[in-house]
Amino acid sequence: MYTDQSKILETIETICQQVVEGEASNTDRLSRWPELSVRSFQKEGFGGLTVPVEYGGLGQGTQTLAKVSEIIARYCTNTSVCFGMHAVGSAVIASKVTDFQLEKYIKPICEGKHLTSIALSEVGSGSQYYLPETRMQYHSETEYNINGAKSFVINGGQADSYIISAVAENSSTPGEQFNCFMANASTPGMQWGEHWNGLGLRGNSTRNLFLEDVKIPSENVLGEFGDEIWYVFNIITPYFLASMAGSYLGIAKAAIEEVINHIKNREFSFNGRALASSSVIQYRLGHLWAKYARSRALVHYATKCYDMDQDHNLVDLFAAKAEVADSVIEIVNESMTLCGGYAYREGSTLDRLLRDARAAHVMTPTTDILRIWTGRSILEQPLLADT
Repeated sequence: MYTDQSKILETIETICQQVVEGEASNTDRLSRWPELSVRSFQKEGFGGLTVPVEYGGLGQGTQTLAKVSEIIARYCTNTSVCFGMHAVGSAVIASKVTDFQLEKYIKPICEGKHLTSIALSEVGSGSQYYLPETRMQYHSETEYNINGAKSFVINGGQADSYIISAVAENSSTPGEQFNCFMANASTPGMQWGEHWNGLGLRGNSTRNLFLEDVKIPSENVLGEFGDEIWYVFNIITPYFLASMAGSYLGIAKAAIEEVINHIKNREFSFNGRALASSSVIQYRLGHLWAKYARSRALVHYATKCYDMDQDHNLVDLFAAKAEVADSVIEIVNESMTLCGGYAYREGSTLDRLLRDARAAHVMTPTTDILRIWTGRSILEQPLLADT
C-alpha cells in the first residue's frame, strides 16, 4: 500500500466520486450510517491511515488527515466525521501500543477488518470531555469493573471497539485516576441509547452509551495508569481538531462550488445578461473564496507544525479549528443568499451543508473553549485553570 500523500488524496477523491457522492443525500435524509462509504475506505487500505508504517499502517499525521477529511466532506460530512473518528482512535491505540493491542486491534485496523471510535464525552462534564465520571473499579488482579455513561458517541453501535475514559477509584495518587481503555462492541453490559436526532450530521450514528458492570481486562488499558490526559492533549485533541477542521473546510468548499455552479448557469431572460457578469456577484464570491483560502492555509500550516513537532504547534491547531468554525458558517450562509430561492428549499445541497456546518461551534472542544485555550497558551497560563 502506498504512503505518498498525493496518491492517498487522489485515491480518496476517486472513492468519493464513485461511492460517497451517490450515498450522501440518503445518508442525510434517512439518518443512515454511511456503511458503504466507510467500508469502501477500509477496503482500499485506509483503515490504518494514522497508524505508523512499522505497524502496518500508512504512517500519516494530522495534515494528511485534515486534507483527507476535507475531500470526503465535500461529498458527505457524515462520512468524513465517521471515518475521522476511526482515524483518531487508530492513532490513539497505536501511540503506546502493546504487543497484545497490536495483534488485537492495530493489525485488523490496518487490514480493513476493524473499525474503532472514541467515547469520552459525558452529560455531567459537558465540554470538559477530559474529566470523566465513569468509574473504574478493581474487580480482580487482571480485570476492572466499569460503570457510567457516555454521550454523543460517533459511530455508536457501528464500530467494533471504543476507546473509553474513566476515573479509577481508590487510586494511590491523583495522577493515576484518569485512564483510557479499549472496550469491544460485544462486551456484556454495554447498552446503546436511541439515535440522536440532530439538526445536521444526521447519519453519523451518534448515540449515548451506558456501561453497567462492564468487565475490562487489564490488557485493554491504554498506556500507563493516569495517561488519559496525555492521550487527550497529545493525540485525541490534535487529531480530532485536524479531522474536524478538515471536514468543515470541505463543507465550505462544497458550498462555494454550489455558488459557482449556480452563478455560471444563471441568465436573466429579460435582458440576456449572465449573473456571472455582475461586479457585485464577482466581489461577493471573491470575498467568500478569501475566507475559505485563509482558513485552509491556517489549517495546513497548523497541522504541518504539529506533525513536525514545532513550538506552539497545539496552539495553532486550537486557533485553526476556531477560525474554520467561524468561516464555514459565514460561507454557507452567504452561499445560500447568493443562490437565492434555488437554495432556500428543503432537500437542497446547501440545506444539508448549512445544517452540518452549524455543528462547528458546539462540537467539543467548542469554539469558545478553543479561543480560551489559545489565549492561555500564548500567555503561558494553565490550560485547565477552570477545572
